[in-house]
Amino acid sequence: ALTTVWAGHLSEEVKRRFYKAWHKSKQKAFTKYQKRWSDASKASESPMAAEIERAKKYCQVIRAVCHTQVSKVKIGQKKAHIKEIQVNGGTTAAKVDFVTGLFEQEVKVADVFSQDEMIDVIGATKGKGFNGVVTRWGVTRLARKSHRGLRKVACIGSWHPARVQFQVPRSGQRGYHHRTEINKKIYRIGKAAKDDPNNAMTENDLTEKGITPIGGFSHYGEVNEDWVMVKGTVMGCRKRLITLRKSLLPQVSRKATEKVELKFIDTASKMGHGRFQTSEEKAKFYGGAAQKKARKEATKAEAEE
Repeated sequence: ALTTVWAGHLSEEVKRRFYKAWHKSKQKAFTKYQKRWSDASKASESPMAAEIERAKKYCQVIRAVCHTQVSKVKIGQKKAHIKEIQVNGGTTAAKVDFVTGLFEQEVKVADVFSQDEMIDVIGATKGKGFNGVVTRWGVTRLARKSHRGLRKVACIGSWHPARVQFQVPRSGQRGYHHRTEINKKIYRIGKAAKDDPNNAMTENDLTEKGITPIGGFSHYGEVNEDWVMVKGTVMGCRKRLITLRKSLLPQVSRKATEKVELKFIDTASKMGHGRFQTSEEKAKFYGGAAQKKARKEATKAEAEE
């Protein structure tokens, strides 16, 4: 890169990414840079003006350095993920101005994607460890009486070429592979729980409920921030980082242009058969809420006496 311009204030979660052990370190990352920035601001000149001008003059490709707000999702991680995202369209100066305007700003998922849009999903699949050829490549097992095992490839190649060719199935790592899956339709983009607590309601299902099922999503927990509902599977295990990308193809098929109206979002427990959609509904069925209330009132009355 010709030059990089950072924002004046960087959150702690980004700085952690530059350290192996944040708690042991002096935590000095970007302190001098921030001082330069604040001094320039006090002197009423635009900070990093020289660097910005250089980028406008000499660069063709401009990329925004973005990071995730990892502390918002409670997955026990404090280090932000950092990614460079290329900015396209317009002159170089316009691109630079656009990115500097976004410094220290949130880019919400609804600002980038919209409902019924086709997107691509990029990520690493679930790791399965070291596997043999039968599992990994689906080769046929050998006969039962075969010598020294039967979950093998019988012949791994001819005498010459005197090397094992790359086409021959061998055992090794399975899973944790980088994958890009195209054409996933966005069914809904939901707001954070504090902005819209009943974000799982539909026109046909007027039960007041949020997207988090009873007891939370298994191996994850509660969804309190903005969320995206996508059709189909997404690679990788729970809590793994995935990248959502605009489709690179013109989306003209019936499936792509179709408008989707969700009739029902299931929020039953994911740890059983899931009889109830909300905890209120469950309490009503079992009489839990009424009994609890009566018990509370009884203890209160006793305490007052």
